[in-house]
Amino acid sequence: MTYTGDVQVGGPADVRELPAVTISKLAVGPFDNNAYLIRCNDTGDGLLIDAAAEPERLLEFVGDMPIGRIVTTHGHGDHWQALEEVARETGALVIAHPLDAPALPVPVDLTVEHGDRVTVGVVSMDVIHLRGHTPGSIALHYNGHLFTGDSLFPGGVGNTEKDPERFAQLFADVSERIFDRFPDETWVYPGHGKDTTLGAERPSLPAWRERGW
Repeated sequence: MTYTGDVQVGGPADVRELPAVTISKLAVGPFDNNAYLIRCNDTGDGLLIDAAAEPERLLEFVGDMPIGRIVTTHGHGDHWQALEEVARETGALVIAHPLDAPALPVPVDLTVEHGDRVTVGVVSMDVIHLRGHTPGSIALHYNGHLFTGDSLFPGGVGNTEKDPERFAQLFADVSERIFDRFPDETWVYPGHGKDTTLGAERPSLPAWRERGW
């Protein structure tokens, strides 16, 4: 079946097969969080983005094949409620940006900065620091596939709590580090809700700037 990215809490994962990796998306928890499993097709190693909630479902989602890393996109609690249990059960390294690492419930094994790379099997993903939603929010990019946490959604950037300085910072980072860098066909996998593409969102950038959120 064709991947849509439209998943519901309690429902099945949606799976996208790419030449080098398989991307699986699952909705979990009371805040309708998205968790993403990136698995290297060559080695079978996996990386989980945001162990957000429902650890039993996430462990079933991961299955019997190993995961070596768990990346937490930012420090808000709805994105790490299952982190302690999933990390313990899988033995995966916990990865986050150093500015948000102290908010996590477990020690971070590896901190990453803007421009670093995170590997999964023989594949590597670029780390993009997007300041504003939280100080240490990060996105991951692999070959036209962009996992944005709560920094970019269909219809706008992440919540900056009506703080004009935080909004200006996040809007600048999203504009310069994402829209100015990647083409329209880049697929966006956000921390909640449905997916989008940069091409679908790009025409709205002036309106986002004008409204201030």
